[in-house]
Amino acid sequence: MPFISLTRLRVRSWRFMPAFVWYAFRSSRQAQRAEGFLDGKLVVDARNTFWTVTAWTSEAAMRAYRAQGPHLRAMGKLAHWCDEASVTRWQQEGTALPSPEEAHRRMVQEGRPSRVDHPSPDQNANRIAPPRVRTETSLPPKRSAADVQTAS
Repeated sequence: MPFISLTRLRVRSWRFMPAFVWYAFRSSRQAQRAEGFLDGKLVVDARNTFWTVTAWTSEAAMRAYRAQGPHLRAMGKLAHWCDEASVTRWQQEGTALPSPEEAHRRMVQEGRPSRVDHPSPDQNANRIAPPRVRTETSLPPKRSAADVQTAS
């Protein structure tokens, strides 16, 4: 049964944006090539907010991706760069990624805040604004369909 990972990050200052975008790009490419990655998307929201949703063959596959490379290096910086951060994960039938509205609902109902060094009032109150989507970018796997099926 596919495993879904959803994150929401708000970059607290434009001065962190170039490095954040660089790591987001590298982490996305890493995910697309990772063993067990099925599908993903990046949603750019208003006010420097970014949502990522990824589908994996298993929680173990997602954790293996998270524990290495650009994503691991980025995670060490996010507490300083972001003033809001939250995550939720679940298993579901099928690999269909949630809409922004469904992602928001899940984050509000099931999400948990991540540690940030400079929390906003909304982070402290665990308030998550509904997304105002600017762009949505698909992150398909960069492996053959046969490789993805073999990993299932």
